[in-house]
Order: sequence, then C-alpha cells, then structure tokens
Amino acid sequence: MERVLVLNASYEPLNVCSLRRAHVLVWKGKAEILESHERPMRSACTQFRRPHVIRLVAYVRVPRGVTRRISRRVLFARDGWQCVYCGSAGNRLTLDHVVPRSRGGTSVWENVVTSCAPCNHRKGDRLLEETSMKLTRTPRPPTPVLFIRLAADHVPEVWRRYLPGLEVAAAAA
Repeated sequence: MERVLVLNASYEPLNVCSLRRAHVLVWKGKAEILESHERPMRSACTQFRRPHVIRLVAYVRVPRGVTRRISRRVLFARDGWQCVYCGSAGNRLTLDHVVPRSRGGTSVWENVVTSCAPCNHRKGDRLLEETSMKLTRTPRPPTPVLFIRLAADHVPEVWRRYLPGLEVAAAAA
C-alpha cells in the first residue's frame, strides 16, 4: 500500500496516510500536494497527480499535553532496540519501569525504558539508587518523526527534507 506523508499547514509532520486518503483530502480542497510521483493516478477519463507529500490547508492544533499510548515497538525503537542498562541488543527485550509500579511509578514515557530480561530481573522492584545499575540515556517521550518512521515500511528520500531529526531516529534503530 502506498503511503503519503501528511504535514500541517505549518509544515510540521503530522502523520502518514494511505494514497486514497491523501487523494480525497486534496480533491476536497483540504490539502495541497507538495511532492508527487512521476506516475499519475488514472481514472476512466481523467488523470490526477499521485501525491507523495501533502500539506493541510488549515492548521490543525495538535494538543501538546496529550502523548501517545506506550507500545513496546515504539519504546524499543526510541531506545535503539538496546537495553538502557547494559547496552545489549541480543537478549530478549522487555519493558521496565525506572520507578517500579509497586513503589508508585506510573506508566509514562519518562518512566519506562527498554531492558534486557537479565537486567530487568536483576533490578526487580528496586529503585536505581538501591542497585548498582545506571541508565545510559534519560527516558523521554518519542518524537513525532519516530511514529512516522515506524508507520512507513520505508522512508522515501523525498520525505527527508520534511522530517527534521530523521537521521538521529534512523541511527537509533
């Protein structure tokens, strides 16, 4: 299925959608095509530009206080598919709460990290101060670019100029 990058009116990356959805947005006048394929889309009597990158005409306010749900796939991608305690990528990866839930920790991006099974078992329900373990990176909410990179099987070259920080996100994978 062909994917199309959707930008806000301010050129901020919002999402990835299907070619069909992008065409409908353009046809209804809700979006404009910024980049298109050489090969057009054809109907019985007409042809249309095949969108690759579209920009919404009206600005869509994205609530900043609302973060996306935590999923293992996004968490592991955020942490570079490596344990944040020992750096290994070979062992089974698990989700670990930095402040354990049994100690009042919550399931928010700033409190969950990728851990290999041995490190997660070694840490158990203790705080980092009670162990000799240290985080190699501070957990933060993932960037919108990471969600776009995971939504598309392949990031086309034409998208790269619209996705700031893609090189950093790609290096972490």
